[in-house]
Amino acid sequence: MVQSVQRAARLLRELATSGPRLGVTELAERIGVSKPTVHALLRTLEAEGFVRQEKESNKYLLGSALLRLGNSYLETQELRSRSVAWADTLAERTGEAVWVAVLDDDRRVLVVHHVFRQGSGVQILELGASVPWNTCALGKALVSFLPQPRQRDMLAGELVRLTGKSVVDPDVLAAQLEETRQTGYALEDQESTLGEAGIASPVFDRYGDPAGAIGIVGPVERLLGEADRQRHAVAVREVATLLSRELGAGRGVAWRVTD
Repeated sequence: MVQSVQRAARLLRELATSGPRLGVTELAERIGVSKPTVHALLRTLEAEGFVRQEKESNKYLLGSALLRLGNSYLETQELRSRSVAWADTLAERTGEAVWVAVLDDDRRVLVVHHVFRQGSGVQILELGASVPWNTCALGKALVSFLPQPRQRDMLAGELVRLTGKSVVDPDVLAAQLEETRQTGYALEDQESTLGEAGIASPVFDRYGDPAGAIGIVGPVERLLGEADRQRHAVAVREVATLLSRELGAGRGVAWRVTD
């Protein structure tokens, strides 16, 4: 592993998660290296457009080159490209916003596609949003079908609390993951944002591994009412199965319990 590249990556992550503006001293303390080393790394990253320095404060922010890299990632993300038509179908069937997400390396899910709900009202594009896996239906749907050793690792890691309803008890989460394996869909009840809920199902690739998840997000009263919840869950699960088939997954793969 190249140490300078690793340190540069850590700087970018700090600016992404702890920023948006951080100085040399702050960054040096956060990643545990000397100020001259951090300054040299920042100057190199600035020359490549990955960070920029604010003139007023001399602090650093993320640069526009990262946006171009992010767009390139989305353009080459197979799940995203394959899910466009199916996400539209799900949005039409349910009348709710649809998110498609993958699991990143930081125990979070990354939204790679977002279809707005039908109708009027202000809506914010969540493409690129990063959400702790344990606080959303998409994350639970994904993790529920990971191999058991990886799943145990996810449960043993940091479990983030975003609202008072976020589930941070590993035993409770483990029970929810088991239920998801049995039903084929996961639920979220105001665990990321108060007033909002989610229903999601895993999407599998040609190897039978979870490639991501697709689900709906909306007001809790519309998604989790007894009649609506069952209707929406069936729609989400059916679309996830069809999307999995398009990715090459075999029939019935969504119902296998991983070892």
